[in-house]
Amino acid sequence: MDNPIVVVLLTLAVIVVLKWTVLLALSKGSFGRVFAAAGVFFKVLASEETAKKVQAVLTPPAEAKKPAKLSGEPLRLLNLLQREGRLLDFLLEDISSASDEQIGAGVREIHKKSQAVLKEHLTLEPVLAGQEEESITIQAGFDPSAIRLTGNVTGEPPFKGTLKHHGWRVRAYKLPAPAAGVDELVVAPAEVELP
Repeated sequence: MDNPIVVVLLTLAVIVVLKWTVLLALSKGSFGRVFAAAGVFFKVLASEETAKKVQAVLTPPAEAKKPAKLSGEPLRLLNLLQREGRLLDFLLEDISSASDEQIGAGVREIHKKSQAVLKEHLTLEPVLAGQEEESITIQAGFDPSAIRLTGNVTGEPPFKGTLKHHGWRVRAYKLPAPAAGVDELVVAPAEVELP
């Protein structure tokens, strides 16, 4: 192998064999796919129009994301409060011209029915044990989503203060699933009385 031409030819032959081996491996043994790829390769090099078409196929435009469908699950409790106590009707009604006596009479019934819904469907407990206006100490590592500090909040815990509201935590809930085909986003259906 002292002849450099033979060495070059053998090297080229090895490169060609390796190249075909890799191409066949990538195409899973399909000569048709190898020849198609080679044809596309040369067409892309020769034509800008073909290059743009191939580029469009290789990188399709991102599909416009559809807005997420709203879930009615968070509205189930509101639905119950509206159905049983007509809470939405009360909260959305303009009561500016009503007397305190009229409002008080309406609120008593709404309160009673809404309270019954909450007690039936939620297991609630105070976030902090204790009575309002009691002195309390908040230790380091408290959960700021469960305890909101107000007033002069400076320094590091422990904090000494006065309990203004014990907070509420839902320990469990049981909300009925709607019947099949019911639009959960309708929290109060329109009512039409027929003659």
